[in-house]
Amino acid sequence: MSFLLNEEQRQFSDSAQEFLKAKSPLSLQRQLRDTQSAIGFEPSMWQEVIDLGWTAAVFPESEGGLAVGYKGMGAVFEAIGRNVAALPLVSSIVLSGEIILHAGNSSQKKIWLPSLISGQQRLALAIDEQGRHDPSKIQTTAIKTAEGWVLNGEKWFVIDGLGASCFVVVAKVVAADHATSLGLFLVGKALTGVEIRPTRLADSRNYAQLNLSNVLVTEDMCLGVGSMAETALSQALDIARTCLAAEGLGLLKEAFDRTNAYLKERVQFDVPIGSFQALQHRMARLYTDLQMLESCVRSALSAIDSGHEDLPLLASLAKARTSDLCEKLMNEAIQLHGGIGVTDEFDLGLIVKRARVLQQSLGDGLFHRNRYACLKGF
Repeated sequence: MSFLLNEEQRQFSDSAQEFLKAKSPLSLQRQLRDTQSAIGFEPSMWQEVIDLGWTAAVFPESEGGLAVGYKGMGAVFEAIGRNVAALPLVSSIVLSGEIILHAGNSSQKKIWLPSLISGQQRLALAIDEQGRHDPSKIQTTAIKTAEGWVLNGEKWFVIDGLGASCFVVVAKVVAADHATSLGLFLVGKALTGVEIRPTRLADSRNYAQLNLSNVLVTEDMCLGVGSMAETALSQALDIARTCLAAEGLGLLKEAFDRTNAYLKERVQFDVPIGSFQALQHRMARLYTDLQMLESCVRSALSAIDSGHEDLPLLASLAKARTSDLCEKLMNEAIQLHGGIGVTDEFDLGLIVKRARVLQQSLGDGLFHRNRYACLKGF
């Protein structure tokens, strides 16, 4: 697998870095938090992102996309992490878009994919039902009726759920012989029985709790049931985990660079504290960890584009390392900054809060180490 970007992907990466640096400084994230923005991002900036083609980047040209690939999109997510930018790319494009692309029929793809790319519709995946991510513990039920499907259940921590026009709901389907499988259903926010509540986490982003009470979903809104739906869901989750790992890589690089700069500026005993050998050793270990993580992320992104069968392994490896390093490096950054590292006025605090939530999103280090071991047959 090649980790190198082609010319189009490099241009995509460069434009993302320039755009986010100009349009999404950390002060914007602080403003969104302090004003308690309901949707957690700036609508005008989201429209500019759409105009730049980010929402079309990973879809094939046959579906109206640009076919840039995930190595190019991974560079975008790394830039998002660098700027702690808030955008509904993972929820609407990566998670929901990939599920519709691989699980939807031709009619569903014709309706939904152009709407996602143009921004006319914004979707969110509703999967988790407890404090920790675990797709194997779905309790939301979908029962087949003459009119369609009746859904009942509760979903937690729906990423970018507030303001979404529709949800991709993962539900447990029980067959006549009592065998169970997963089903994927498009649930409009205006349907009877749908209740959406805001959920605030440490990073002040857009999360929602979704309650479904006897919600009737017509047959044309069912994306699939059984092995095909489960495969599409698993693939979308692995792609999204890799994108979050790329975002985490950007976050961690930003925290590392800020800490390194501070060690050169902070003077103690008439010398910069970065000259102390003990602190140099700590930074050297973190630098090595970052290089290893970058290799894991690049490998997983390349696996997505090449359709490599090891994507589940590589995605879990990248996400596990990202989650672990989000804790280790951020703790070190706070300690090395001293007292100011824990103050809200200091920008490092925003980076740390985002990292704390990201390390749990779509599975923490413990979840992915266990998954990696299971995939390896242990």
